[in-house]
Amino acid sequence: MASEEAAVTMVNYYTSATPTVRNQPIYIQYSNHRELKTDNLANQRAQAALQAISAAAMHTGSMASGGEGRSLVPGQGPVLRIIVENLFYPVTLEVLQQIFSKYGTVLKIITFTRNNQFQALLQYSEAVHAQHAKASLDGQNIYNSCCTLRIDFSKLTMLNVKYNNDKSRDFTRGDLPTGELEPTAAFGVALPPYGPAAFPPTFHQHTGLSMTAVPGSLVSPPRMSLQMAPPAVHSVLLVSNLNPESVTPHCLFILFGVYGDVQRVKILFNKKENALVQMTDATQAQLAMSHLNGQRLYGNVIRVTLSKHPVVQLPRVSAGQEEQSLTRDFSGSALHRFKKPGSKNFNNIFPPSATLHLSNIPSSVSEDALKDLFSSSGFNVKAFKFFQKDRKMALMQLASVEEAIEALITLHDHLLDHNQHLRVSFSKSTI
Repeated sequence: MASEEAAVTMVNYYTSATPTVRNQPIYIQYSNHRELKTDNLANQRAQAALQAISAAAMHTGSMASGGEGRSLVPGQGPVLRIIVENLFYPVTLEVLQQIFSKYGTVLKIITFTRNNQFQALLQYSEAVHAQHAKASLDGQNIYNSCCTLRIDFSKLTMLNVKYNNDKSRDFTRGDLPTGELEPTAAFGVALPPYGPAAFPPTFHQHTGLSMTAVPGSLVSPPRMSLQMAPPAVHSVLLVSNLNPESVTPHCLFILFGVYGDVQRVKILFNKKENALVQMTDATQAQLAMSHLNGQRLYGNVIRVTLSKHPVVQLPRVSAGQEEQSLTRDFSGSALHRFKKPGSKNFNNIFPPSATLHLSNIPSSVSEDALKDLFSSSGFNVKAFKFFQKDRKMALMQLASVEEAIEALITLHDHLLDHNQHLRVSFSKSTI
């Protein structure tokens, strides 16, 4: 592109509106290259690369059609590494098994989060099945316009699964223990069962319509079913290993409010390192859990799981002042980001990152004023940039993801000028 701003604009635009070329979805992301070299040597290398890709495509086509030439490509074993991008709906181990079983026998699956991305390792019974699955599924959306599969071959030739639970599964061994996810958990709150029951279908709260499968997605988004438990059962989250010296109900409201509209927050009176957070619905709860579990908050790595409680109860009238202050009802808050149907905020939900997106900036507030605001609050500003076409928005890069999380909690809704309040969210871009 002609400039970095143009590249940012292009990526941001096509993130919410996936382009297609000849009915194929096209995905655009930043390259590590600062510029393209177009000398003769580079062109020769490009031609060689294109020829290699064409040869691989011919091999894949032959394999998929059942023709001859099923010899394995070196380095393409039976284990796939799967990354799910744009994780708007929860993706479970069962969903992956349902999708990938169409291309062969799935033996084992291990799911995990790395670099703030949901990932999985999946082992087929044969390498040819893995090749077929990668050729067919790489770049596809599990749900309409989200949950995009990025698939590569793993260097591993087999997976070692120790536990059968909602994070890992060996389908050849039903005798494996569940490991740390036993039915009872710390703090006297039971963890949900693994499997389909742990993720009931949900209802789209903003349109009042159940969502159905559409072209371009692999499975239907969650929808209401009479046989399933009400989604409210799974809209409450248990947050543990909090720093009781720093965390307040308002702080959790702001942080979890990035991923949904928080209704109530309760810090447990006798175990202040634990809290219950009630989201508006199950989809928002899953979204918050997938993005915030394992993040560092005020020095502690927090754990976010589903709670068995259907709602967060308000304290009794007879409760003491301290207990009263540990529970807050935010159901009427003006800071809810998602109460307006069709809000742009639905298209800008990203994992915590060191780069923050600032918006609602008055024209009277300068770059230095914003830098000073963050610096005076104890945050280390590494870079700053106003949006070229809209000076009401800017990107600010801090020293770490943990610092950015604390800055968002501290300065979101900060009064800047003339009754205009700063809006802070996480950005997927870097400066």
